[in-house]
Amino acid sequence: MKRVCKPTLAPRPANVNVKVHMKVSERIRQSIEEDIGAGTLLPGDVIDESELARKFNVSRTPVREAMLQLEAQNMLVSQPRQGMVVAKMDVQQLLAIWELLVEMEGVCARLACERMSQEERDELARVHAAAKKIVETGDTDGWRAVNLAFHDVLYVGARNPYLRQEILRLRARTGAYLQHAFSALGRLHSSYEQHEELLNAIMARDPEAAHKMMMRHISLDQGARGLTDFLINLPKSLLSP
Repeated sequence: MKRVCKPTLAPRPANVNVKVHMKVSERIRQSIEEDIGAGTLLPGDVIDESELARKFNVSRTPVREAMLQLEAQNMLVSQPRQGMVVAKMDVQQLLAIWELLVEMEGVCARLACERMSQEERDELARVHAAAKKIVETGDTDGWRAVNLAFHDVLYVGARNPYLRQEILRLRARTGAYLQHAFSALGRLHSSYEQHEELLNAIMARDPEAAHKMMMRHISLDQGARGLTDFLINLPKSLLSP
């Protein structure tokens, strides 16, 4: 049975001033994409077109425009008698996207290390320190938020908005899969420790070390259990036949 998910109604931490000047369809597209990335919308979930129109106080025309944009990006797919649903991926597609994401994250870390201001480096340290209590309590939901905040400081610091946009898009597509497997593998402490090493490289202004550390941090193949355990813990309900 397909889940029909209503859009998240809680306010988002994104820059409100930027969204005010967006087309309505672009704001709707971004809202759906954020819900997919956050795991509020899971692969196979039906998009509630009527609820989106009510939420944004618009007709269905801009909602459909937004959904068509996401369909073109392979994030949504049209299903007979169901409408638009969040696209599922098979294992090969997932690993191909993650392979690309690893490379892009590595480049981003190197550029950020070269280009970040001291204020941005201090902000990275602040975000990392704030995550310690979340890791100690084993709060996987809280970790997802602080993990994205940590990485986003680097995305902005890289001074390449196109790279940031593509990384966030790839993260949105793979988010639900990684959340399930990540929780099952219990990698909070190791990921936090890798953030510490990455932070040290950023503070030392060592771009090659930052690049190397990020590649190791993002890679699924960490130790003998890495890739095998990741694949084993993928819920079958999220995978395409």
